[in-house]
Amino acid sequence: MKLVFEYHGKYKNKQTNQVWTLENHPMEIYSQKFIEQKVNYIHNNAVRSGIVEKPEHFLYSSARNYAELEYVLDILKVDFAWKTE
Repeated sequence: MKLVFEYHGKYKNKQTNQVWTLENHPMEIYSQKFIEQKVNYIHNNAVRSGIVEKPEHFLYSSARNYAELEYVLDILKVDFAWKTE
């Protein structure tokens, strides 16, 4: 992981290490489909990065909470039964 930070720090912004991207594009949550898409995107970050095979295998993922596994993060679960009118 440190290698990734060093790479982005060296080649992206001439910093030693970089954790977050510089882009920020806030969007209004306007539908159930939208919030589900964002939660699934977040849960699958560690899978896309090749760290784990399933989202719930990553110790620091809220996917563990949704899978009702032991977890280290306390979260407020999104009610996926929520509907827009």
